[in-house]
Amino acid sequence: MTGSLDGQVVVVIGGSSGIGLSTAQQARAAGARIVITGRDPERLGKAAAEVGAESAPALDLGDPARLEQVFAELPARLDHVLVSGGGPFYAPIAELDFDRAQRALGEHLIGALRIARLCIGRVRAGGSLTLISGTGARHAGVGLSLAAISAGAVPAIAANAALELAPIRVNAVAAGFVDTPLSARLLGDQLDRRRADLEATLPIRRVVGPDDVAALVLHLMTNSSLTGATYDVDGGQQLLPS
Repeated sequence: MTGSLDGQVVVVIGGSSGIGLSTAQQARAAGARIVITGRDPERLGKAAAEVGAESAPALDLGDPARLEQVFAELPARLDHVLVSGGGPFYAPIAELDFDRAQRALGEHLIGALRIARLCIGRVRAGGSLTLISGTGARHAGVGLSLAAISAGAVPAIAANAALELAPIRVNAVAAGFVDTPLSARLLGDQLDRRRADLEATLPIRRVVGPDDVAALVLHLMTNSSLTGATYDVDGGQQLLPS
């Protein structure tokens, strides 16, 4: 059972939908004070009202100056930070848009490092920083190069940051397919087929939802013995033949 977050400040980077929004909802239900960020002001405003967020600054992780401004305006002491949002970028090498690839990697990886540095002196001892990664690109496949780089790099960032930011705790959560609005946008008319395939083949016989991932994130926030590791939540997707 998830522990209490009563009165603690939880910042969700990318909290206007999907995993980030589910985490904000569960953290609020556990008594936390919530700050969420997102790119889309309209969607962010709706999410903020839904979770009773104390503030909801618009933020694009590709804008370092804005990121520093947002952190400067946060409460002086933070308890937990989640970096969600973004999502994978899929493209075959022959068709790769390198400008877009650089932006994606900059946001996911350099962005994570920037946030880690901003947590120093702001997140309390024993508090946490959690990064979201993925499991799907651990197997080679056409179009997975960029996603694979992120899937491999985020756990390395978490492990190194756990040493450098201690006693702040740093972990990563690696998700497989999660039934979110982002997945719907990526898959389009293939979404129902993908859901059906996973329901038939995953060991858990259902599709993983954002609430499943959020529950793990809250456990990482409240279990003060966990740091430097990556935790998978994919319903056994990695066990299936590639």
